[in-house]
Amino acid sequence: MAATAPIEQLMQQIATEYDNLSRQLKVIAQYIEKHRASLMLERISDIAAACDVQPSAIVRFAQRFGYTGFSEMQDVFRQAYTEQAGAAPDYQQRIRKLISTRDAKLSAGDLTREFVGASRAGLDDLAAGLDDAQLEAAVNLLLKADNIYVIGVRRSFPIASYIAYALEHTAKRVHLVTGLGGMHREQMRSVRERDVAIAISFSPYGKETQQCIKVAQDKGAKVLVITDSKLAPLARTASALLTVTEGSAFAFRSLTSTICLCQALFIALAYKLELDIEEIHTPGDQDD
Repeated sequence: MAATAPIEQLMQQIATEYDNLSRQLKVIAQYIEKHRASLMLERISDIAAACDVQPSAIVRFAQRFGYTGFSEMQDVFRQAYTEQAGAAPDYQQRIRKLISTRDAKLSAGDLTREFVGASRAGLDDLAAGLDDAQLEAAVNLLLKADNIYVIGVRRSFPIASYIAYALEHTAKRVHLVTGLGGMHREQMRSVRERDVAIAISFSPYGKETQQCIKVAQDKGAKVLVITDSKLAPLARTASALLTVTEGSAFAFRSLTSTICLCQALFIALAYKLELDIEEIHTPGDQDD
C-alpha cells in the first residue's frame, strides 16, 4: 500500500480540483484515472492522441499538479507499479495483440480463456488499488444503518441484486430498488437520515441511479458509491467511495472484480457483526 500512496494522493488532488479544470485537462484526468497501471509504459504522444489533445496539454496537466513535466509525473506511476509491470498491463496487451493478429476463428475455449485472463487482470488492478480507509468507512456506514437501499441499473443491476441478497443474511432491513414500472425515485421515498444508499454505477453512469442518490441525500441519508473512477458523477459527494476497474475482452467488461469487492464488503460487515459467515440455511430450503 505504501508504494501506491503518492498515486492515491495525486488522484485525490485531481478529484478535488476536477470541476475547475479546463475541458482538455478533464479528458486527461479521466484517461489517467482509467489507465494508471499502464501509464508508466506509455509515451506522451500516445496519451495525447488517445485524449485528442496536443502533447503540450499533457505537460500543462502535470505542471498543474506540481510536477515539472510529464516525465516527473510518470516516474510516480513507474515507481509504484514496477513490481506489477509483468502482471495486468502486459496480460491485457497480449490479449489485444492476439486478437488483432490471429486470422483463424477463435474457438469457444480460446474466447473463454482470453475473457478469464481479462478478468484476472481486473482482479490484479483491484488488489493493487484497494483503499483500506474507504473500505473501513464503507463497512462502518453499513454497520450503523437502520435501512440499506441498493441501486444499480442495466449492467450494474446484477451487482445490486447480489449485494442485496448478501446483506439480507444480516438483521439489516435491505431494499433493492428495482425501478419496476419506472418507479426508481418513488421506491426511495421512505429513505431517512439514519439510512444508507448503496449506488453501483459505471460509465456511462445511469441517470436513474443519480436521481435516486439525490433523493437519498436530500433526506439526509449516507451514500456508499461503488464506481469506476474518483471522477465519476457520484464520487465527489459520496460518504464512502469504492472504485473498481473491470478487465475487458472483445469489448465486453467483466463483472468479476465488482462481485469480488461486494463479497468482501459483506464478509467484512458480517465479521464486525460477529455473524457466522457461512451461508445461512433454513430447514426445508433448497440449495441454489
